[in-house]
Amino acid sequence: MESKPTLNSSPSTPEPPGGLKIVHLPRDCLNRFLTIAKVNTARNRETCGLLLGKDRGSKYVVTTLLIPKQHSTSDTCTMDEEELILQVTEERGLITLGWVSFMSSVDLHTHSAFQRMLPESFAVVCAPTSVPNFGIFRLTDPPGLGLILACNAKEAFHPHPDSPIYTDAERGHVQMKDISLEIVDIR
Repeated sequence: MESKPTLNSSPSTPEPPGGLKIVHLPRDCLNRFLTIAKVNTARNRETCGLLLGKDRGSKYVVTTLLIPKQHSTSDTCTMDEEELILQVTEERGLITLGWVSFMSSVDLHTHSAFQRMLPESFAVVCAPTSVPNFGIFRLTDPPGLGLILACNAKEAFHPHPDSPIYTDAERGHVQMKDISLEIVDIR
């Protein structure tokens, strides 16, 4: 996995919350994800997970790390049988608040759909062999979200304009907290 997002531009300075609800992310979530991903990491394969949670009025709280059925390569991870994901979220009354993987151009397009539906959505970029081994990002809005939504490139991995497309959400609306986390692995 990469140590930094694969983009043509570097992250901009953190955006102020600007009307976004705070999202509480369990502090041990990322280490637990890296432990789950360890087998794939050793085989030079990606692993992805969804960060699910609840709307608590003035904030969102991540309560569940869902590891979906998936197939992967060294550069990609694709969720399979997405109806199982929908079943878990509906049965437990959860919403998708973010996801865990690493930020290629494909991932930017995936994330734009999440952020378009819920502005507080974020992506956790993991790099198990680097220090630090993760970062928390969201598309800038503007210009990042609009640029990615308007992108018509046909090839999976492609460059984007040299502008501040993403920003560090960990110093923005995502806050690490000592709260419990359920792991649901449906692989």
